[in-house]
Amino acid sequence: MKITVIGHFCVDLFHRLDGTEEKKLGGIFHSVAALANVAADRDTIFPVFGVGETEFNEVKSALAQYKNIDDSGIFQFVGESNCVHYFDDNPNECSTNIAKPIPFFHIKKYLNVDGVYVNMISGKDITVDTMDEIRLEVRGKKCPIHLDMHCLTLRMNDDGTRVRNPMADWRRWCFMTDSVQMNDEEAVGISVEHFNDELLAKQMIPLMVKAFIITRGANGATLYQEEHKQLLETEIASEANPNPVSTIGSGDIFGVSFLYSYLKKKNYFDAVTFAEKSSAHSTKFTLDEKHAQLKAMRELL
Repeated sequence: MKITVIGHFCVDLFHRLDGTEEKKLGGIFHSVAALANVAADRDTIFPVFGVGETEFNEVKSALAQYKNIDDSGIFQFVGESNCVHYFDDNPNECSTNIAKPIPFFHIKKYLNVDGVYVNMISGKDITVDTMDEIRLEVRGKKCPIHLDMHCLTLRMNDDGTRVRNPMADWRRWCFMTDSVQMNDEEAVGISVEHFNDELLAKQMIPLMVKAFIITRGANGATLYQEEHKQLLETEIASEANPNPVSTIGSGDIFGVSFLYSYLKKKNYFDAVTFAEKSSAHSTKFTLDEKHAQLKAMRELL
């Protein structure tokens, strides 16, 4: 299979209590590295994202270990990469150096694939016009698009912190997208009307969304589908570690695991179940370990 992964790369910068700082590769890197380990070696993954000149060689080197990644869609830009700051003494993260949206001309040549994953890491990863162009390009190819709304539902303050911000155009983002993913906080805050989960799902399905997933952390996930013109709600229990080592990247791991399983089995319930297992499994390990540990999930496919 061939899968394209689109979203912003960022540097995760951890500010420790002792005054030290620790830098990790983050953002869409989590999705790409996770998919490389979940997918078979014979598959091909096409990451499409930009990297600041300081981290460009480091990112290329980190991904070079994976034989199923074609990194030709990774491009370099002048300046610094996105940076997400984490603080040991403050649960609120903040973002700096948000990159420009990825233009469609960088994406177009990587759309002759079996599936497309769009992860809105920064909320500025692509524009809604580019989303429309992607849909039009793959519409006749039976190529499913999975969209993780992620930071689309957030607005950035002047100090880089983010607050929930209802979206007037969320329907356009989701229209004709095969599957849409968001967490429970994003679901509450996405619409001006502040729909509850069921009403939001009822709004989502007429947009031709075939599967709408709300992830709930340790409480599992909910899958909404239409069956015989009725809304079908299915709860998927979590297998999350009660004492997680690291939850960073869990949503990204869920998203790529979901799409990969769906492309293999063409069953949304199986895909959400596998994604939940992958995401929960990853929380048992440190940020440095979790991607490689996902290879154990291949036996479940």
